[in-house]
Amino acid sequence: MPNRFLRPAVPAAPPAGMPLPRIGAVQYLNTRPLVHGLAGRGVRVEYDLPSRLADRLAAGELDVALIPSIEVFRGDGYRIVSDACIGCRGPVMSVKLYFRTRPGDVATLAVDEGSRTSATLARILLAERHGVMPRVDVLPIGAGLADTAADAVLLIGDRAIGGQRGSFQLVWDLGDEWVRWTGLPFVFAVWAARRGVDVSAIEPLLAWARDSGRAHLAAIAAVEAASHGLTVPQCLGYLRDNLHYEVGPRERAALARFYRHAEAFALAPAGLDVSAMVGVVV
Repeated sequence: MPNRFLRPAVPAAPPAGMPLPRIGAVQYLNTRPLVHGLAGRGVRVEYDLPSRLADRLAAGELDVALIPSIEVFRGDGYRIVSDACIGCRGPVMSVKLYFRTRPGDVATLAVDEGSRTSATLARILLAERHGVMPRVDVLPIGAGLADTAADAVLLIGDRAIGGQRGSFQLVWDLGDEWVRWTGLPFVFAVWAARRGVDVSAIEPLLAWARDSGRAHLAAIAAVEAASHGLTVPQCLGYLRDNLHYEVGPRERAALARFYRHAEAFALAPAGLDVSAMVGVVV
């Protein structure tokens, strides 16, 4: 069996004069393996928060973006255009819910401004497992746990990786909570395109960048660790052991199940043909 993690062959360059889509990617550490080498292929990537990428894709400012998976169901005719993703098959380390009270007593939930999928996942887990649907407040970028008195606080991305100081009754790693609850992996973000966008030139590059990134995780960790307050082994462990970068059959099943829970609590539009959207029979 070939080793998928060897550096893959570079796809053919797009034909001269063919415009590439406007691409947006998440600015967090977890995205580095998905965009590895794209700059060298002449692809311009703009970086932003997950929630803002979703808004910019909806506004037509981007053609393709790495958006929160929940936005695939909320958007207007979006389609998943690559099997590259940000997912997990256990603890994800960078999506955490901090509790000041027992989960069943949570009346207020503060969510990171950058989150969409994680905020939805937190609400689903609280509702399904503990029967609570708290009021949701948005925690602005730059604000921390001390800036809100909410019963539970969701942090994502680089801020969650380093951990937080304070007195908490419980801390959930949302990736781990979902996996242990459902037995399925979880997909936090996917490459999606707006209706009518030609992705024939960029789709093979996205898969190549992901495979190239997976083949060079140690090099990525060596470059990125210090700026994220991590040691190189910590950074490598996060990228290699906590994250999963490919949408396979189980990830598609997980996306379908995530949609069904979101639909049940009116967190996603009802009645979507989710099987067609994620490529699995449900």
